[in-house]
Amino acid sequence: METLLTPRWSYVLVRGIASMVLGVLALAWPGPTLAVLTLMFGAYAFADGVITIVVAAKRAAAPHRWLIFLDGLIGIGAGVATLLWPAVTLLTLIVLMGIRFLIAGTLQIATAIMLRREIDARFFYGIGGLASVALGIVTFIMPAASAFVLVTFLGIYAVVFGICMSMLAIRLRRVDHELQHRFT
Repeated sequence: METLLTPRWSYVLVRGIASMVLGVLALAWPGPTLAVLTLMFGAYAFADGVITIVVAAKRAAAPHRWLIFLDGLIGIGAGVATLLWPAVTLLTLIVLMGIRFLIAGTLQIATAIMLRREIDARFFYGIGGLASVALGIVTFIMPAASAFVLVTFLGIYAVVFGICMSMLAIRLRRVDHELQHRFT
């Protein structure tokens, strides 16, 4: 059975790889200045949002693609806002990130629930969403955290989310190949 994400497994994989790259960079360079952190987050949120919208746009007939599309719009909005105001304070950046992760995570969990009848790999999307929500909560619980701690949290989140998206892409690729072989 073809699902919303099956034919676009490569986009999901790119999203996962981009997230893992951000995570590794954030963990490897934990002491960047606020400007670097701001640019890294802004670029990541924007790119992730664009990729997410591309996935949603490719499936015009899917009834619940609006969740993925909305997730992409939020990502682009957070990225643009962050990049337009690079002198933003750490507290404001934490609030922006926290809001982004809470909303994105909630939408990702909702998408995983909506996909429950379509694909077994929805678990990975749901876990990625839970990681997003968890990071969002942590950013509000510890708003005075140093940039070092924030970068570490962001790095861990990005690696976990990237692994989940990559695992989902591998599962989707398998489903896509099975579908192609059934009809050939």
